[in-house]
Parts: sequence; structure tokens; C-alpha cells
Amino acid sequence: MPGSRIGEKFRVTTFGESHGRAIGAVIDGVHPGLQVDLEEIQRELDRRRPGQSRLTTQRRESDRAEILSGVFEGKSTGTPICVIIWNRDQRPEEYRRIKDLFRPGHAGYTYLAKFGISDYRGGGRSSGRETAARVAAGALAKAFLAREGVRITAYTHAVAGIEAKTFSSGEIGRNLLRCPDRIAAKKMERKIRSAMREGDSVGGVVEVVVKNPPVGLGDPVFDKLEADLAKALMSIGAVRGFEVGNGFRAALLRGSQNNDPLYYSRTQRRVRTRTNNAGGIAGGISNGEDIVVRIAVKPTSSIRKRQETVTSLGKKATISVEGRHDPCICPRIVPVAEAMVALTLYDHLMRQRIQHRETSLRGMRHSIDLIDRNILLLLAERQELARAIGHLKRGRRKGIVDTKREQEIMRREISLAGELSLEKQFVQELFRAIFHLARSVQRRSLARGER
Repeated sequence: MPGSRIGEKFRVTTFGESHGRAIGAVIDGVHPGLQVDLEEIQRELDRRRPGQSRLTTQRRESDRAEILSGVFEGKSTGTPICVIIWNRDQRPEEYRRIKDLFRPGHAGYTYLAKFGISDYRGGGRSSGRETAARVAAGALAKAFLAREGVRITAYTHAVAGIEAKTFSSGEIGRNLLRCPDRIAAKKMERKIRSAMREGDSVGGVVEVVVKNPPVGLGDPVFDKLEADLAKALMSIGAVRGFEVGNGFRAALLRGSQNNDPLYYSRTQRRVRTRTNNAGGIAGGISNGEDIVVRIAVKPTSSIRKRQETVTSLGKKATISVEGRHDPCICPRIVPVAEAMVALTLYDHLMRQRIQHRETSLRGMRHSIDLIDRNILLLLAERQELARAIGHLKRGRRKGIVDTKREQEIMRREISLAGELSLEKQFVQELFRAIFHLARSVQRRSLARGER
């Protein structure tokens, strides 16, 4: 299915269905040698995990992540990282009763119209269950950004028209709504419980704030940072609106009210703004101020209240959706929103660094330093293999020098050197030195009786 990948330099592809065997993500573009902590991934998944309270779906999933590839001894190898999460509590039988009915607010009809087939088991790929894979991938991006000093925090700003009036970061993790205002959270909870009793659901607004973002992320004209953030966040199935900074409120203001006055900070040695109406982005590029975005989260579509619909054959019908569904998606969408912002920012950070390396003397020297380091690491690895081969030769009573193989390698590499426009004499001398080193290593190890 197209459309399952996001990112340019930090690429993430998710896979799996709501009631299939598993869901997961393949993350490509992670530089080798970075620390990958499975516990960090698990902490983020635990925040999104279903069945945490009476205000969320009662589907019981442990959401335990497994890393299948791309990580060795806790560090990235540079190859694609595959994270898988097994579905343990899928109940597709709950959907068989309504498999021929289109659920209002869901993608059953549009998937069928586009692909000619639709997975009725909880929506398949269109289910909110797919977001667990995003959170797993986003956990990596969040961890990498945190090591750069970047902090991403999302929270429930409003539910059913009730807005948070105060902000306490410590309060976000203390209440079921993940709201920074304790009093507002209690009012929100009452609204949700009231909707639940009526077999209905409510929507809300989630806000995401990025502290200490790098300056210069984002590319004009079509790859503006807010455009990519909008795409990432709007790709979450329950999100129906996006705004940055003042957002739609800016339409009600004058330029003198909406503009952010500028000044130069001598301590930080950069331009700052007195206010942050732009939400940390100007001209599609981050300006170093807090990035502030908000998303409108729709009420959960799966509700017990009877609704008008049609069958897959176009016959008029009504539907009541039983099963395990969130009466309000906001609390569990908080870690998903953080993940999507993290994926977007880290991808842009990688783009920015590659651009700087390509255009600046310092950047190009940094790239050369990385290449030189890799050459040494590969030489060290070759040396260890040569030592191991020496022991094998001794066990088989073979000589150290293998002139025929050395000549084959030399011919092959000199031929390749010509294709790569490298000086053949230099390559020849280089491999003579490499062969000499390998023979010396084997002789020394055998003379000492190393194992």
C-alpha cells in the first residue's frame, strides 16, 4: 500500500493491521554507532498503550517492543532498524456482525472504493492501532533529539469545549487526561463520562511544544517546517485540524498585534523575538524560539449510539458499534503527536547537517574525518580477520603467504580503482602495505601462540 512511509533522510515505514498478527516500523537512515535503548522505546509505548484507565479503550495489549534488526550490542549498525509489536488481544469476531456495514467516520467505504478491498477488522491499516508503530519509531527520534538538548512535550489543551487555563508541567502526568490544568482535567473527565453513558464520544485539542529547537530547520518553498509538521500530524487518523503559533486566531488580529518584535541577545549571540506569535517558525524555517503547534482531535467515530449508514451493497441501514473504543482520543494521542513532531524535526535536522557539510569547509572536513575514522575501523577489523585466518591456516598446516589470492585481490581492486578514477599505482602500493600488515599480524600471533 502506498503512503506508508514518512521522511527524507530519516525514513520510517510502518506495517501491520489492527487485528493482524503484529504491527511495526522499519526505520532507515540511522547513523551507525548511536545508542539505541529499548527501554526508551518501551516507555513511550507504555504512554500510548490501551487499557490504562476507564477513559480509554479496554483492549488489553502489553505493546512489548522487539528489535529485529539494525542494532548490535545496544548501538545502531547503520542498517534498517525493524521494531515489531505483536497483537495479543485482537478480537476480529466482534466486527463480523457489522462487516458489511460502513461505519460512519471510518475509512471502510473509501478504502473499498480505492483498493477494491477493505479490512473490516477494526479498520485494518486505518485503525488508530497503527499509531503504536509511529510511537516506537518516534521514540528513537525523541531520544536522538534529547541528546541534542531538544525537548518535546504534548498535552491535552481542551476537551469538549473545556480549555486548560493554567499550565503545570508536573500535572500532565498526574491526571487521566494528560492536561496541565488539574481543575480543567476534572471538568473534562466529567464531560467524557457523560458522553460514555450516552454511548457517545467527545473531541478536543492537543498542543505540542518544542523547547530549544535548532535554528534553521525547514526548507523553502514547499518543504517549509510547518508544512511538514502539518503533514505528519494530519496523517494521524483522528486529527482534523492543524495550526502553528497564533494559528486561526491570527486572522482576527492586526499586523502590529501578530508580528513578533525582534532583538539581539548578546548572551545567546543570536536574534530573538519578544513574543512568539509565529510559534517558532518564520518563512518556513525555525527561528530558535519554542515551536508551538496544535491539532484538533475529532470525537471517536466508533460509538454505541445508533447512526444512519448503508451496507456494502448500498442498502439503507443503521449501526451501533460495540466493542472497546476510546470515548476521547486526546490522552492517548499525546505521545503519538510527540512522536510525529520528533520524526519531522529529526529528519529536518539530518537534512540541515548534510546541507552544511556539503557547502561549508568545516562541514566537508567533518565528513572527511568520518571517512578517515571508518577507514581505520575497517583496517582494524581486517587485521582481526587476518589473525583468525592465521590460526585456521596453522590448524590446516598451510603457509602464511597465499600469493595467488593476493594477486587476485590486487587485479580486482586495481580494476575497480580505474572505474573510480583513483590512481592505480597508489592503490597497488596501498594493498601491498595491507598484505604486508596481514602477514605480519599472522606471524606474530602464531609466534606467541595466541588463540
